[in-house]
Amino acid sequence: MAVQGFPVISADSHITEHPDTYTAYIDPEWRDKAPKMVNAGEKGDLFIIDGMKRPIAMGLVAAAGKDAEELTETGVTFDQLHRGGWDPKARIGEQERDGVAAEIIYPTVGMMICNHSDFDYKKACFDAYNRWIAEYCAEDPVRLLGCGQTAMRSPAEGVADLHAIKELGLRGVMMPGEPAQEDYDSEIYNPVWETAIELGLPLSFHILTMKNAHTRGPRINTFLSIIRGNQDIMGTMIFGGVFERYPELKIVCVEADAGWVPHYLYRMDHAYKRHRNWLAPGVTLERLPSEYFSEHIYTTFQDDWVAFQCADQMNWRRLLWANDFPHSDSTWPWSQEMLAEHTKHLTDEQTRGILCDNVASLYNIDTSQLKAAA
Repeated sequence: MAVQGFPVISADSHITEHPDTYTAYIDPEWRDKAPKMVNAGEKGDLFIIDGMKRPIAMGLVAAAGKDAEELTETGVTFDQLHRGGWDPKARIGEQERDGVAAEIIYPTVGMMICNHSDFDYKKACFDAYNRWIAEYCAEDPVRLLGCGQTAMRSPAEGVADLHAIKELGLRGVMMPGEPAQEDYDSEIYNPVWETAIELGLPLSFHILTMKNAHTRGPRINTFLSIIRGNQDIMGTMIFGGVFERYPELKIVCVEADAGWVPHYLYRMDHAYKRHRNWLAPGVTLERLPSEYFSEHIYTTFQDDWVAFQCADQMNWRRLLWANDFPHSDSTWPWSQEMLAEHTKHLTDEQTRGILCDNVASLYNIDTSQLKAAA
């Protein structure tokens, strides 16, 4: 449970939604259209989302620990998935097997629903998910730290959602990549940023929660384009002056790796120095773009050894390690062996920061409780 005497915290882990997550927790008027799991024979169990053409297969969403040759998107049934994905009691044992003391927990099916075109439907689904994940985390609120979801149909409703998420005892908010009104650099979202600061709720943008442009080449090439959507949002908020207006705002860029950050910092500064006349009218930046990124944006990553190697080229106090359990990209159950190799060149302070202190500070986690639990 501990590396060099401190608890290791995953800044990005997931649940696997139980078949009843939406049908049992959604508002009654939406029950007939609620996301539901069906068995599709040879294709295995699938989550069917009303209004989305492609169902969500279960194969890769809970494939942690499998060899690459075993990975398959379809043909997997719910009973074959990691039980901790939906059973919080089982989750504690899975944490212990990986040497993880606590996790910041995100949805799985809910990520895909972020791309649904009907914001009313998203609102109903996310409200249902928030109720379900709050019950899941209540089993052990010291080690299971959930993020709620908001559809962001409007800034006013987003503010109300943040208050509701806080009241449920959840620790952060997973934002949709694309809001219903304008974009996140618009000043209409100022009340959302103010509320997040007031409530102490970190706001997260996770990969796959925004619509990406078409990718050329074979399907595997899409894997390399995933992080682009997150980078676009980070740039939108920096160049849009959001952090200039709100110097206390903290944003988490989730599962998009971090090894790219040093070059991104250079590229933003280069753009600003040569083309700052392209900023939107009325936007003024008093600092370099890289300074806003380095102060306000946290990045999570799993086995991105480049991020560890480049830690001194960025603000390592904004680096957050994660195991991504139980997804196919997860480092579970060999996280500790990997971390021993990837962190061996870092100082003790850096290692503890990236694996524990940075995420504990961001989410106000009392690590003394985790040590006692260990």
